[in-house]
Amino acid sequence: MLCVIIRTQPRRGGRPAVSPPPPPLGRSRKKRTAHAFDAALDDAELVVARTALTQGRWTEARALLAATGNDWDRRGHRFDVLAQEPTTEAWARDWRLAEPESYDAEVLLAFAAVHKALRGKARSDKVRARCREAAARQPADPTPWLALLLLERSLGREEDVVRLFDEVRHRHPEHHHAHHLMVARLAERRPDAGQDPMHEVYDFASWAVEQAPAASPLAVLPVVAHAERYRVLAVAGLESVDPAASGHWTGRRARGVMKAAFDWWLEWERPGAAPAHPRACIDLNFLAHAKSCEGRAAEAAALFHRIGRHATPAPWSYPDRDPYEAFGAARAAALGST
Repeated sequence: MLCVIIRTQPRRGGRPAVSPPPPPLGRSRKKRTAHAFDAALDDAELVVARTALTQGRWTEARALLAATGNDWDRRGHRFDVLAQEPTTEAWARDWRLAEPESYDAEVLLAFAAVHKALRGKARSDKVRARCREAAARQPADPTPWLALLLLERSLGREEDVVRLFDEVRHRHPEHHHAHHLMVARLAERRPDAGQDPMHEVYDFASWAVEQAPAASPLAVLPVVAHAERYRVLAVAGLESVDPAASGHWTGRRARGVMKAAFDWWLEWERPGAAPAHPRACIDLNFLAHAKSCEGRAAEAAALFHRIGRHATPAPWSYPDRDPYEAFGAARAAALGST
């Protein structure tokens, strides 16, 4: 159980605020717009289905979700991205009216309701009920529980977040998005503790890696924990918003987690290796978290999310740089500084 890993801390009046990530390093506002982050990442099929859904053509989304099958990581990612569009709820209702028995239509409505509640435009109690109704239809599917975790990560009590994480993990122990949500929530504990090496977010990340199979992309979770803790400290004014000027990215812990992550990546890419996880199961959420820090974390994101060489015309929203070329310099810097 997760309670063995997380040390309970006293609540300090109300729910913890969800702080935005610090601004990217070394980009003007105008240039940052040219490199806008797309939540769909490298999933070209998802981009097509999302575009069609915004135009009222829900059949493309239906076909995409049906083809995703039991790839729980990609399934959760696709539902989440589709639901972020403000028009999704209306078109998903049309889908459910046309196919009242469609389970995927109900789950998409639940995800859309979650994002509506996160925007402050829906009652959270009704959204919770909708997610639970969807979960009851397919008990083995972790996806409706992921929707609930998304909601409670921002609005819920800590004990609810832990309980929902356990629900997801019970159905898919390596669910990447769920692990990232837990890391983000834990990183927000005790910002006044600064760079405490004993902070619970690091305990959780280490525990998750120990529990995962050797080939699991969860091996990069300590890097995510480090990036999330930096986000919290930068917003609190305890670290520079410029990663290059922050000791958070030059200290011993940063060097250690980056070296371990690069070593895992090299082993995973080794010729002849047969990892248990195909490229389609690589952690799609790492980029969203590491993107908030430009320095080394951005280089790592470009590497860990490589599902085929240049799968899109503008890979990882960096059309002017090749992650393969960046890898040599980034790895040399990470290993040379240890």
